[in-house]
Amino acid sequence: MKGLEEVMVVGLTGQTGAGKSTVSSVFRQNGFSVINADQIARLVVEKGSKCLDEIADFFGSDILNCDGTLNRKALAAIVFTDKAKLEMLDTIMYPYITQEILDQIRSHSEKGNKLILLDAPTLFESRADDFCEIIISVLADPEIRERRIISRDSLTSRQARERMSSQLDEEFFIDHSDYIIKNNDTIDSVYGISKELSDKIKFYYYHIHSVSFADI
Repeated sequence: MKGLEEVMVVGLTGQTGAGKSTVSSVFRQNGFSVINADQIARLVVEKGSKCLDEIADFFGSDILNCDGTLNRKALAAIVFTDKAKLEMLDTIMYPYITQEILDQIRSHSEKGNKLILLDAPTLFESRADDFCEIIISVLADPEIRERRIISRDSLTSRQARERMSSQLDEEFFIDHSDYIIKNNDTIDSVYGISKELSDKIKFYYYHIHSVSFADI
């Protein structure tokens, strides 16, 4: 694809509450440009966007605030208790998200940033894994993830479990990933694992493109 010569996109995904943000920050510190799909998902549903109009057409005006912005809590209450409606929301949003991801990959490449980490919770569901040469999944035990989600998002235990159950299972991530990071321990532990893996991927990239580390 034009403008994407020698780009390597590494996909980072995994279970909610597993701790992808820590892994993502390590890769950023180690020289990777990071594209955050959660931020993109917020961007494409900004007030007045075509994507938000389509969502409101399907789910009704109750998912909008008085000022025309998205009421995220109202929409979450609908889709995280109804798998079919969640799938419909994904169907509406993913084309917009995918296009923005491609635009950002191209923008990074044109600036000379060829190592890119795509941090995407729904990497597989959105088919964004098609852009990735390497895929990393971050996993953690269910009880640990539940505690983290409750603390992070101020949810009830039931709401946390609903979000967990809406995702792909652990076996899927293991079967479809090149690397698995288990994040059941301390931040220092996952930091070390992430640094080692990011170094390994950088070495592989510069090796296949015949660039010496002296030129970095």
